[in-house]
Order: sequence, then structure tokens, then C-alpha cells
Amino acid sequence: MTNSVRVSARGAGKRQRLMAAAAQVLHHQGVERTTIADIAAAADVPVGNVYYYFKTKDELVQAALAEHAGHLAELTGALDKLPDPLQRLKTMVDAWVGQRDLAARYGCPAGTLAVELDKRAEGGLDLEAGKVIRLLLDWAEQQFRELGLPAPDDLALTFVGAYQGMSLLANALRDPEIMTRQGACLTCWLDSLADRGGNTHAAI
Repeated sequence: MTNSVRVSARGAGKRQRLMAAAAQVLHHQGVERTTIADIAAAADVPVGNVYYYFKTKDELVQAALAEHAGHLAELTGALDKLPDPLQRLKTMVDAWVGQRDLAARYGCPAGTLAVELDKRAEGGLDLEAGKVIRLLLDWAEQQFRELGLPAPDDLALTFVGAYQGMSLLANALRDPEIMTRQGACLTCWLDSLADRGGNTHAAI
């Protein structure tokens, strides 16, 4: 390996650590309370080195959103290997419930960022946060479409909305069991769609 390749590999490692740290710290602390120094410390990167990769905190917010999008892509990519779209959806619910303690403490990573960024005077990043949620909506819509259910876009909104709602309530009440109970209700709703031959009016 040449010196230039080694330097590039080290640089990629620091950049990735900063992206992962930004995603975690911003989720835990929010945008306004987080400083570049906080992210540098979490990534174990000197503060001065951060500016080589990210010039502003907004760029780190964008990097965090990209990290969340990447994690979602990894998860949905793994779920897409399952042969049954209903099982994919139910396994996604299981994944959400598996993060119940984190959700109860900090809420949904993309959802909380989207809400916070929407309240800032300067625009743009709120739309970037919305794109991450759109990725989840599009994936869910595809699953309902493969199931042959009518109005798959509406079903996707119900599905993702249920997740956002239970994350919000779990966080507001600091009660992870809300995720467990509502996750079970969401799974029953998914089963009811198949059992009733696509009756989209079945209540969650």
C-alpha cells in the first residue's frame, strides 16, 4: 500500500467516525445543544481536524442525516432478502421495538431531527431530514404494493405514522413499553390486512 493510499484510508476512517458520532450525538443532544467539539470528542478526532472534513455544524448535520439514511438502507436491504413482504414489514416492527429503550430516551433519530430543524430560521436541512423519512415511506409502500393491497401509499403513511407516534409517546412519557404494546398492535394490524384480503379500513 502506498503512502497516499494509507493517508486516504486514514482520512476515510476519520470522516466515517465523525459521521457516526454526529448521528449519535445529534440524536442524543439535539442540534442546538451540540457543538462541533462534542462531535469531535465522540469521534476521538481533534477539533482542528474536523474542519478538514466538515466546514460547519450544518455540514455535520447533513452527514448525520446521511448516516441515518445509510443505516436505513442497510436494514431495508437485509429485510428485502426475506421472501415475504408481510414478513419484511413485521420484522421492521420488531426492529423498532428492539430499539425501545433508545426511543424512550431520545425519540426517533430522523423524526426528532426533522422536527427540530423545521423550527430553525434558516431552511433546507429540514427538507433533508424529510428525505430520510421518505425513504422509509417508499420502502413500506413497495411492501404493501407487493402484497397486492389497494392504496399502498396510504398504508405506508399509516405504518410509518404509527412508528413515529409510538416513538414520540415513548419518548414523551419515558416509557419503552409503549413501543412494545404499540408494536404488537401494529403487527396485528398487518396480519389483519392479509386476513381480510386487503381491508384498508381495519383500525390499528
